[in-house]
Amino acid sequence: MERGLFYFFGTIALLAAVNVVVQRKVIYSAISLIVCLCSLSGIYLLLEAQFIAAVQVIVYAGAIMVLFLFVIMLLDPFSASILADKKKYLRYFAVFLGIIVMFLLFPLLTSYNLAGVPRTLSSSEGDTGSTHRIGLMLFNEYLLPFEVTSILILVAIMGAVVLAKKHT
Repeated sequence: MERGLFYFFGTIALLAAVNVVVQRKVIYSAISLIVCLCSLSGIYLLLEAQFIAAVQVIVYAGAIMVLFLFVIMLLDPFSASILADKKKYLRYFAVFLGIIVMFLLFPLLTSYNLAGVPRTLSSSEGDTGSTHRIGLMLFNEYLLPFEVTSILILVAIMGAVVLAKKHT
């Protein structure tokens, strides 16, 4: 049953991720990304990482995707200047680069030894994955990167607003 659910969520995540890249309309791409992130949350639930699954849905599929959709609508992707496909040759160049990247990554992926990956957490690690420990680490040890990230997101939103105002 667990293996079947893993393949189900994995297939949905893979198809949605491919649809993000292949989709021609930006809104449908963003919706496919939400589906991909929610199916990854299902995989986290299968791994018994409930906290990470909840954060995946709340933060990524919720807040960040609302931010993406806000910026997408602010930049008006349906205007005539954006819809005019001026550089069609770049599609072929992107496919060529993708094939090169796959050939470069193939030896790396095939040489990875999965036997060394731990399958279960040992009891000596204590409460390293608990919500309390994650909260303490986030707001004590990693407070500065956490705040810098929030400021960077705020600056990105302000930049999108400035760029959108120049065209109107």
